[in-house]
Amino acid sequence: MPKSKKTKKPFDINNMTPEEQLKFEIAEELGLGAKVLADGWRSLTSKESGRIGGLITKRKREMKNKDQS
Repeated sequence: MPKSKKTKKPFDINNMTPEEQLKFEIAEELGLGAKVLADGWRSLTSKESGRIGGLITKRKREMKNKDQS
């Protein structure tokens, strides 16, 4: 039985959650915005995805510490 392929979910830049906005903002800062828009998040390498994830964590921690101050 062949495995079913996942359908590619279109990336809609106009309807993003705050979490997705932060993720895309960081991707753009790293120069990956065009790649994500053209081919989606799955086009990123694990290194690129990890870098974005690390920066998201760092930003969230900074925002949390800023709010507590």
